[in-house]
Order: sequence, then C-alpha cells, then structure tokens
Amino acid sequence: MDKPSVSVNILGQTFKINCPKGHEADLKEAAEYLNNQMRGIKAGGKIIGLEKIAVLAALNITHDMLSGQKHARSNEQQLRELTSQLDSALTHKTKAG
Repeated sequence: MDKPSVSVNILGQTFKINCPKGHEADLKEAAEYLNNQMRGIKAGGKIIGLEKIAVLAALNITHDMLSGQKHARSNEQQLRELTSQLDSALTHKTKAG
C-alpha cells in the first residue's frame, strides 16, 4: 500500500514524512502543534539548539498526554463509583417499595 509523502515545516525546516493514506491531515495537524510548541520554547530564549528544543517539546507534549490519560482514568473510576452507588440506591428503594 502506498504511503503518501507529506511536507511539514518545523522551525523553518521542511521535512518530508511518509504516513498512511488518509492520515495526511492528522500528520499536518500534529506537525503544526509540534511547531507551535517548539516556537514557544524557542521564544523563551533560554534553550538554544534545535535538538534541545525538540526534546523539551517532546517531554512537554508527553507530560500533557500522560496527565490527560490519568485524568481520564480518574473520571472513569468516579463514574463507576457513582454508577455503583446509583445501582445500590435503586436496588434499596425497589426492595423497600
């Protein structure tokens, strides 16, 4: 299966990247997000060097992703607990009624 090549621009450098057909827009969106993150770090002026900026951006993005996953798991647990409490309350009411 052919993988289209997509050109993306990150900090003024163009990269040609292969991606699965139909995911070109997702790749461009991810590259734009990464570019914005890296520009923000570069604008801070304290980090010099593309490699260091890229690593810091990757760490920031990974941290955000992992935090989001933890938050989602916490929400799922709360939903299970509330569902269990609701089930217990409805079972208790049905038996009492």
